[in-house]
Amino acid sequence: MLEQLPRHFAVLLLMTMATLFAANHVAARLAFDNGTGLLLAVLLRSGVACLILLTLVTVQKKCLRLPPGTWPWQLAAGLLIAIQSVSIYSAVARLPVVIALLLINTFPLQLALLSWALGGSRPSLRSCLIMGIILLGLLVVLDIPSWIGNLDAMGSDWLIGIGFGLSAAFSLSWALWITEHRLAGVGSTLRSLLTMQTVFVAMIVAGLLGALPGGMSLPDTGTGWTGLILLAVLYGSGFSIMFIFVPRLDMARNAPVMNFEPVAGLLLGYLFLGQTFSTGQLMGGALVIGGIIVLGLSRAR
Repeated sequence: MLEQLPRHFAVLLLMTMATLFAANHVAARLAFDNGTGLLLAVLLRSGVACLILLTLVTVQKKCLRLPPGTWPWQLAAGLLIAIQSVSIYSAVARLPVVIALLLINTFPLQLALLSWALGGSRPSLRSCLIMGIILLGLLVVLDIPSWIGNLDAMGSDWLIGIGFGLSAAFSLSWALWITEHRLAGVGSTLRSLLTMQTVFVAMIVAGLLGALPGGMSLPDTGTGWTGLILLAVLYGSGFSIMFIFVPRLDMARNAPVMNFEPVAGLLLGYLFLGQTFSTGQLMGGALVIGGIIVLGLSRAR
């Protein structure tokens, strides 16, 4: 059992990870706004993650053999993460970064409902109330009254972006359920390596098949190249910190700190993309984040 880091240092590291992941999405928006193909972005990001994980597997001399009967589940988890990666970047390309991040961060709610549907324990009344608060916050932050009052002004991209954001959360929920219930006997490093390899190969296949028009397009400006390089570096950095330090971060107690990601996304989106929100939307975002943190603390207890 590894010695746990002091809590103040653990919280600082988790906030750093959350900021790096949020910055990765801001960089992705810069890349997409300047001609970068979505599949290319996911391909580069997963490629960097694969290199990091291969290095860890080599250094730690991990066994590369999966337990019998787990291959189909491992493949399913990898494909779900591939869908999640494409979906969240598709949402980021169409929505303000913080809204995309709030949608993906509904995965604890979706995972709780999914686990219940698949035979797990029923959510308590307290959990249901918290989920209701999260949904209310989403309705406010997505500015649903404006949608109803003027659908044409909002544009079709918003509705598609919301669909992609919720799809990303749903795919992640399924992948986490499979990880917990079907891949518990697989080491975390090996499982993550195989997952990232699946994503990497899936993006190559999708690109060769032309599954997404312009999906492998190169950036057409220097800003686009900067965004593409940064999204890979930022994600790789956050990924490295996560795998090196997570065993010592007492995640059962400190995991809700990772919900700082939408807050970081809001600040970075304002600074680098000029994305602003009404007071009501900010209050809705606070409801979502607060509800997710309370739900996370309840599950931890």
